[in-house]
Amino acid sequence: MREGPQRPPEQVVDHWLEGVRRSPSPWFNERPAGQAISLLVVHNISLPPYCFGGGHIEALFQGRLKPDDHPYFAKVAGLQVSAHLLIRRTGELVQFVPFDKRAWHAGRSVFQGQVECNDYAIGIELEGVDDQPFTTIQYQQLAAVAKVLMQAYPQINADRMTGHSDIAPGRKTDPGPAFNWAYFRQLLAY
Repeated sequence: MREGPQRPPEQVVDHWLEGVRRSPSPWFNERPAGQAISLLVVHNISLPPYCFGGGHIEALFQGRLKPDDHPYFAKVAGLQVSAHLLIRRTGELVQFVPFDKRAWHAGRSVFQGQVECNDYAIGIELEGVDDQPFTTIQYQQLAAVAKVLMQAYPQINADRMTGHSDIAPGRKTDPGPAFNWAYFRQLLAY
């Protein structure tokens, strides 16, 4: 893991954020032919729950999480899940799936009547939990990433950014009530 703050990304090159550490996940596939990237979905994750740091999130997204390393891991170690990007509490960015591919982050989902959000969304995980504040650097990095993604994929705009809980209500709760949407949108405006 990188120490200290990471510079915000400035551009997408070949569907990867330039200057961001890559940690490729096997859990992705092709988007439907002709499907535009048009949505950004904010998630949160911590492994084990309420524990931050370490390599467990990365191990989960790469299919290497060992079920015996923690009692909670037995529930999730076999899942085939990924996200395009993780923003750690330190602000470090880790990309798992290129943006032109379908990461497996949303599951059964719908946004404005359009089902299967994985087909057209970019999934960003914030290291955190529903009921604890996220760090200032996470908001800053999320806003910086969102701006770069809006330039690279113009169908994403401020109205097409949502939480996992909004596209899978009753099934998912993240990013949770501790996520400050107003602050995030304020950062986007600059």
